Amino acid sequence: CGTLGRPSLPCGRYRGLFAIFAFATCGGYSGELRLSVDCANKSESDLSIDIAFAYPFRLHQVNFEAPTCEGKRQEKLALIGDFSSSAEFFVTIAVFAFLYSLAATVVYIFFQNKYRENNRGPLIDFIVTVVFSFLWLVSSSAWAKGLSDVKVATDPDEVLLLISACKQQSNKCLPVRSPVMSSLNTSVVFGYLNFILWAGNIWFVFKETGWHSSGQRHPADTMEKQPGGYNQGGYNQDSYGPAGSYNQPGSYGQVGEYGQSQSYGQSGPTSFANQI
Repeated sequence: CGTLGRPSLPCGRYRGLFAIFAFATCGGYSGELRLSVDCANKSESDLSIDIAFAYPFRLHQVNFEAPTCEGKRQEKLALIGDFSSSAEFFVTIAVFAFLYSLAATVVYIFFQNKYRENNRGPLIDFIVTVVFSFLWLVSSSAWAKGLSDVKVATDPDEVLLLISACKQQSNKCLPVRSPVMSSLNTSVVFGYLNFILWAGNIWFVFKETGWHSSGQRHPADTMEKQPGGYNQGGYNQDSYGPAGSYNQPGSYGQVGEYGQSQSYGQSGPTSFANQI
């Protein structure tokens, strides 16, 4: 996820692309199921009852008519359930994630200096990335549960139970066609992929912040200060001359109170030579 010193740029592109797939597969869905009610009196039968539904899955507002097998009278029924909250929440997160990824990519490319100014850009990016990671996890889980309920509510066998004519053994009620849910299943997959992508990008965005750089600087500063104290303490300077004598001690080089310290440094080796 990093090229040209911009760790978030490629990830930002992928985040926007996966967000498009997420809200397109969910927000653009429309499905249909078909039922057949064969009455004992064939003239009253309806062998093709089509029920269409779509995003945002307010199924309680989806009405259809079915024969009662009692004359020509039709009964008006509706599907059960309202799953718009989880679906709309999922699509809303996907749309805002796409818009933010698009804006972030523009900033990374054209306003890199503004982005790094005062470290505000990386901090904002880090916080937003963490928030979106959490929201992707929550919205994907909520929509996965909502999709499971949608499948049950639109199951032709379950819908047949709503028709009064199907409760009579003399009539034959059969499911003709079930709705295709493959795109909705794909939307859930893309939701969790977005969570993985955003959560994985947290580390790369964190490295851009001042928190990461300051955390690396403090140990280095400590290591630099420790040898500095010993360098000026007289331990690093060689206090022994080339011949092993005490020619010029580094720690007593310029001591005003002991003016004869230099003669003391030279008298030691001279007396030692005379004794030899």
